[in-house]
Amino acid sequence: MPDQPHFLQSEKQNLHVERAEEDARVEPLQLGQRVREIRLSQNLTLEEASKLTGLARSTLSKIENEQISPTFSAVTKLVNGLGIDIPQLFTQPKRDRAGGGRRDITRFGEGRPHPTPTYEHELLSTALTRKKMIPYRTAVRARSFDEYKEWVRHDGEEFLYVLEGQVMLYTEFYEPILLGVGDSAYYDCEMGHALVSVGEEDAIVLWVTA
Repeated sequence: MPDQPHFLQSEKQNLHVERAEEDARVEPLQLGQRVREIRLSQNLTLEEASKLTGLARSTLSKIENEQISPTFSAVTKLVNGLGIDIPQLFTQPKRDRAGGGRRDITRFGEGRPHPTPTYEHELLSTALTRKKMIPYRTAVRARSFDEYKEWVRHDGEEFLYVLEGQVMLYTEFYEPILLGVGDSAYYDCEMGHALVSVGEEDAIVLWVTA
């Protein structure tokens, strides 16, 4: 979510800001939206989140779209599977004030590991919450497009940069393309996409998802 805008120090504008903050505090919690935000912040597809939580993909989708309310059992599975606590799930994220000076350093090899059947993700800058983009370093395990049961797709846009090896980038509306060290791609994440290593060694890529 965008930060709050700068404002002039006049009584009228201060009153307006105070009222806006009061409105934000009483805004009802949209649990489905919170589940979706947390899932995307961990760069998980619905399929991956389903495997981690033990909830059916269709059930997760209905929860995120506010079509059903999760039972206590489902909430427990969400909390355990996503590695969060219950207050984090039920508390509305605080809005950051403008003009911050946030910074986070991730030393080589010290990112948070997040393995999947086709990728070995290393999530970067994990100490910062509510980032506007999600950076991660990935070893691409897959050697064939057939290893994907379905297209990978999620909200936002994505930047891909090849650090080591070669990869074949598959996208739903374009022909597959071979990318080598120093090559990059930028694409819409709602378009189906998948990455495959070309060669004996796993290719290493840098991904940034916004």
